[in-house]
Amino acid sequence: MIPPRFEYHAPRSVSEAVALLGQYGSDAKLLAGGHSLLPMMKLRFAQPEHLVDINRIPELRGIREEGNTVVIGAMTTENELINSPIVQAKLPLLAEAAKMIADPQVRNRGTIGGDIAHGDPGNDHPALSIAIEASFVLEGPKGRRTVAADGFFLGTYMTLLQEDEVMCEIHAPAFAQGTGWAYEKLKRKTGDWATAGCAVVMRKSGNTVSHVRIALTNVAPAALRVEAAEAALLNQPFSAAAVQAAADAATAACEPAEDLRGDIEYKTAMAGEMVKRAIHKAWALCA
Repeated sequence: MIPPRFEYHAPRSVSEAVALLGQYGSDAKLLAGGHSLLPMMKLRFAQPEHLVDINRIPELRGIREEGNTVVIGAMTTENELINSPIVQAKLPLLAEAAKMIADPQVRNRGTIGGDIAHGDPGNDHPALSIAIEASFVLEGPKGRRTVAADGFFLGTYMTLLQEDEVMCEIHAPAFAQGTGWAYEKLKRKTGDWATAGCAVVMRKSGNTVSHVRIALTNVAPAALRVEAAEAALLNQPFSAAAVQAAADAATAACEPAEDLRGDIEYKTAMAGEMVKRAIHKAWALCA
């Protein structure tokens, strides 16, 4: 289908984009990579009268280090994450997980900020950002504010990002030496959203889990941090029983929607399986 008519804007700065959002309010939508918004417009699920294209704002791109923090511009593409020496060294989970997102064409255009800001529970970066303890820098008419990824996602297509704000940067602490990590994702075919996915970041002390974050993709109305699953592992000797307890806690927290990828029972069971796989893989990478 052809989307409805709209007015196109191409600001050259974040402040100009914020001004346009303030001027047009709920009639305006930001355009990043476009892989979520444009299909919705073609299906008339979204009908913005003004499209604000932020691709020409250079300050929204790039990857750098600030002390122990990795700073990623919101308009950084998936391929840039994959190929970044900084991400590969400091946040390898993001580089590896980006390879599982969609296909090469999408990864050339799709952006990390667009993936996060859209608030789709099927997108991968929401759960990944929770697992790596990321925070987001948002700019609006009152200036900039920083919000944690954990708590940012409120429901399907619902986040703390206000309609007059632009996501500018993603901040995440560099992984400490010895950190293990994994993203396990079950999908029907290349390019599809996850039937279920699990991101794990873990550290150990001897045979005991000293740090763990577990977040799930596409098994609830929003990306889901499972603190009960973390508690089943934290400060416990690593064992099959502890892993199973974490998986059981994760499945208990799931609220998936039935769709073409499976019914509720199947998607919940697959979430538990992804949790177990991700935990084992992350533990194996712990030094």
